[in-house]
Amino acid sequence: MKILTFGVYDYFHLGHLRLFKQCKEYADYLIVAVQDGDYIKKFKPDAQILYTTEQRVEMLEALRIVDKVLVYQTVGKDALEHIDFDILALGEDHRGGRFDEVEKWCNEHNKQVVRLKRTPGICSSDIKKNL
Repeated sequence: MKILTFGVYDYFHLGHLRLFKQCKEYADYLIVAVQDGDYIKKFKPDAQILYTTEQRVEMLEALRIVDKVLVYQTVGKDALEHIDFDILALGEDHRGGRFDEVEKWCNEHNKQVVRLKRTPGICSSDIKKNL
């Protein structure tokens, strides 16, 4: 089974690693999709991106727990249609709007959706503020 999760992973931290470990409880093959930095800057010009897309991909590819790394622009059916996966891992806070659409698409295409817990007290936004 293949599990897919999405994120920016710019300020990689323990919460990200624990997310990946949770993913491996559902499937033996982990696909991590990294959001394209140029796309982020296009829609959030004030976003503080520490690493380029290529650097983030390189860091994630170096992790033994990650089997494949892809680059995406936005979470949606256009991205999902081109990825071979069985399970989509979303955060417990990924609800409403595009996430509801993604979940509906998964249900229509026989893809399981799992909601994974965040690591309490760890978040990229807080790390950025404290730097």
